[in-house]
Amino acid sequence: MMDWIRRATETLTLESDAIRDLIPKLGNEFSTVGQLLLEMKGRVVITGIGKSAIIAQKLVATFNSTGTPAIFMHAADAIHGDLGLVQRDDIVICISKSGNSPEIKALIPLLKSREILLIGMVGNEGSYLAQHSNHMLDTTVSKEACPLDLAPTSSTSAQMAMGDALATCLMEARGFEANDFAQMHPGGALGKRLYTRLRDVMRNDQNPSVAHDASLKLVVLEMSSGRCGATAVMRDHKITGIITDGDLRRAMENGLGTDAKASQLMNKAPKTMSKDALAVLAFQQMEKHSISQIVVLDGDEYAGIVHLHDILREGIF
Repeated sequence: MMDWIRRATETLTLESDAIRDLIPKLGNEFSTVGQLLLEMKGRVVITGIGKSAIIAQKLVATFNSTGTPAIFMHAADAIHGDLGLVQRDDIVICISKSGNSPEIKALIPLLKSREILLIGMVGNEGSYLAQHSNHMLDTTVSKEACPLDLAPTSSTSAQMAMGDALATCLMEARGFEANDFAQMHPGGALGKRLYTRLRDVMRNDQNPSVAHDASLKLVVLEMSSGRCGATAVMRDHKITGIITDGDLRRAMENGLGTDAKASQLMNKAPKTMSKDALAVLAFQQMEKHSISQIVVLDGDEYAGIVHLHDILREGIF
């Protein structure tokens, strides 16, 4: 019988060890490469062959989404016409485990003849790629996670991790923040978390309010009309509290009768946020305080109430 857990554990251990072993290899070369990418006027062109080419495509996506312009070029296609996409101010990162693939050995002289800066991300320090790169990032691994020690597994994990390390360093060096990230990811749940604000999820009928001395009947009617299970309590045009379904139940449990006024029912310290606040932050506040509504303000003025369901309806989570 196949021991699935044993094999999986060995695989994950070997791959995590391969990534951990990269740390001692970080040094001046890594810092130099990072600075070159930070200051480049063009794009980073990432190339490779086989599994390394697939890693290159993933790293291109990571760089582009984190503020570093990047493009993928397959090493085999490069020597059959695609080399034309490399411009004078670009930097090429060539990823290879062996560093001696025929396509890589054919590509390097062509890059050199055009004086293109070449960075080798390679798992063989004695290879052609390592020896002919302007700078080298060492991704050598001691053993592949493949039981035959053949299929690229630990080596591709190391390549991926080294590329991610570069990308995250560049993010910090550029001061790349959540708003920048949102501009690169406008679609899907991730994008919505980063740009959807409370003003975007509020409906026109979500600003229920009652006067400070309103009767219980008026409170219930206003809560029902607002469709958010709550109402603000106002005095002199300022919000003084909030009444939710839970506040009503607790008031009844504490013996308040039908003659109770809004001021007796309300929570005097409602959670408030600006209408310009991110909806995801409002959701986090709701989770933290175990509440279903947030009072929304426009400056110091009451603007409305956002319910938990309004945020979920947007597909943010």
